[in-house]
Amino acid sequence: MSAPRVRGYGRPGDRSEGIPAHDAPDWFAARIPADWFDGPPRVVVDRDEITVVGELADDADPRAGDGGADGDETARIRAFRERTRDERISLATDAEHRYGRKVAWGVTAGRTSELFTVLSVPVMTRLRQPERQVLDTLVDSGVARSRSEALAWCVRLVGENADTWLRQLREAMEQVEKIRSEGPGL
Repeated sequence: MSAPRVRGYGRPGDRSEGIPAHDAPDWFAARIPADWFDGPPRVVVDRDEITVVGELADDADPRAGDGGADGDETARIRAFRERTRDERISLATDAEHRYGRKVAWGVTAGRTSELFTVLSVPVMTRLRQPERQVLDTLVDSGVARSRSEALAWCVRLVGENADTWLRQLREAMEQVEKIRSEGPGL
């Protein structure tokens, strides 16, 4: 008898994602009150977390005082966060039970964006000396405080500079999964 596998762990190459969440954008769109966001929220799903980010309607009062646009946007985000807290917690709890993932919320108001309570997941990896030297250089130069922070910095940098390639790779993976699901069962 083998031990049960936890999502994200298991055999190398195991791409099991636990409970499918392909319908999460529609699920949230159907449950989020219409007056929360200007349009449907952007819903991003990975193996560990669902992030829901909505755009607040631009209701800035041109006579609004001395705080400037950024101050007004921050105040609108803060007010939204407080006003919707109980409902967001309830929706997140339902979604976490349905999808087996944590839920993070975020809001954009004008040029200001804020994510609320996002998940930070440890990732184990093995690096050879040349790769560790890259991380140590980032730490020694003050770009990062630790190897962990340096690795996160590298991942962000690749993500920003390889957006098109990563998007094409994700689309190709979705196509493979679609073809696999249409194939004969075992």
